[in-house]
Amino acid sequence: MPNMNMLQAINNALDIAMAEDERVLCFGEDVGSFGGVFRATSHLQEKYGHARCFNTPIVEQGIVGFANGLASQGSVPVAEIQFADYIFPAFDQIVNETAKFRYRSGDLFNVGGLTLRAPYGGGISGGHYHSQSPEAYFAHTPGLKIVIPRNPYEAKGLLLASIRDPDPVLFFEPKRLYRASTGEVPEEDYQLPLGEAEVTKEGSDVTLVGWGAQMEVIERAVELAEKDGISCEVIDLRTILPWDEDTVADSVLKTGRLVVTHEAPRTGGFAGEIAAAIQERCFLYLESPVMRVTGLDTPFPLTLEKEYLPDHLKIHEAIRASVNY
Repeated sequence: MPNMNMLQAINNALDIAMAEDERVLCFGEDVGSFGGVFRATSHLQEKYGHARCFNTPIVEQGIVGFANGLASQGSVPVAEIQFADYIFPAFDQIVNETAKFRYRSGDLFNVGGLTLRAPYGGGISGGHYHSQSPEAYFAHTPGLKIVIPRNPYEAKGLLLASIRDPDPVLFFEPKRLYRASTGEVPEEDYQLPLGEAEVTKEGSDVTLVGWGAQMEVIERAVELAEKDGISCEVIDLRTILPWDEDTVADSVLKTGRLVVTHEAPRTGGFAGEIAAAIQERCFLYLESPVMRVTGLDTPFPLTLEKEYLPDHLKIHEAIRASVNY
C-alpha cells in the first residue's frame, strides 16, 4: 500500500467517488484549478471538468443552499466550507433545511446525497477565525451525521462512506493533521462504517475517548500513563452523530473510569453529552467522576494557543486524577 498524508487520502477518496458516479460534484471557494486552500481538490477540475468541480462565490449560506437544491434533485454534492469557522452563515440552511428536508416532505424528497467537508480545529496558529471546533453546535440537530477522521486511512474510508450514505453528512477534517499525519492507505475503493467507534487500544484501568486530532494527543498521554503503571483503553468515536454509546459504555463497565477530551470549549461541548449518557448507564460501576479535558471557555487565542489546547500533559493529569480518586 502507498503512504499518503491526510490531504492525499481525501483527494483520492474524492477522485474515486467522482470516477464511479457522474452525479458526484465538488464545489466551494477556490476548489477548482487552485485545488482548495489546502489543495484537497487538486487536479479534480482538470480531470472531471468545470461542470463537476468548480468555484463558488464567497457565500457559505449560498454554497449550502445550492448543495441542498442539487441533492434534492438527485445529484451527489460534496461541498467544501473553506474553514469550519466559516460555516456559521450557513447554519440556518444546515439545521433547518438540510437536516429536516426528508422529515418535512414526509420522505417524498430528501437531500441525503449531500456531504459538507470542512477543515476544523487548532494547531496551525490560525487565531480565532481559523481554529474553532464547531461539532457540538450540529450534534444537537436530528437529521445530520457528523464524522471526524483521525488519520489518512480513516479519512479515505469514512469520506467514501459519507458520500454514499443516505443521510446528509458533515465531514470535519482536522487540518493540523493534513500533512502531519501519514500512513498506509489502500489505493482501491473501501468504506468504513459510520456510527461505529473503534477501540484503538485495549486496557483495564481507565477509558479514554476522543476524535480527530485529539487521538494523537491521547496516544502521547497514554505513553506517560503506562509509565505510571496505568492500563488505558482508548476509543476513537469517529462519528459524533450518531455516536456509538454502546462501545463506550461497554468499555466503562470494564474499567470503571472515563476521560473524554476535545478541542472545543468545555461548556456545551460534546464531552458533556457523553458524560451524561455514561453516568446514566454505568453509574453503579463508576470508580470516579467522568473527567473532561477540553479547550477553555474563551475565544480561541492566537498567542496562547498552546495554553488553550488540551495537550497530552493535561490528559495525563486527568488520567492520574481519575485513577487516584
